[in-house]
Amino acid sequence: MLLSLLLQPRASRNAFVGLYNGKLKICLTAPPVDNQANEALCRFLAKAFQVSKTHVQLLSGSTSRHKKVLVCGPYAPLLVRLQQLLSQTPSPDFHL
Repeated sequence: MLLSLLLQPRASRNAFVGLYNGKLKICLTAPPVDNQANEALCRFLAKAFQVSKTHVQLLSGSTSRHKKVLVCGPYAPLLVRLQQLLSQTPSPDFHL
């Protein structure tokens, strides 16, 4: 599953925020220094999608807030998990 993400580092908590300008917005407490936010993002997504960290790959955006991430695994369960995660976040038109 290919995800287009908007990352907000140095947030108060790690969380899925919802959809923002067509991208899935994620807040992480890690700072954007020495690849810490990217590593935290991969750990966060692996835990959220219940896959190993080796199944989460940052494809682009290593120095940007806009990222493309590949989560490997059976597509149907990943899609169901994504829908569950989005249903637990504020409404899709939520904007910060």
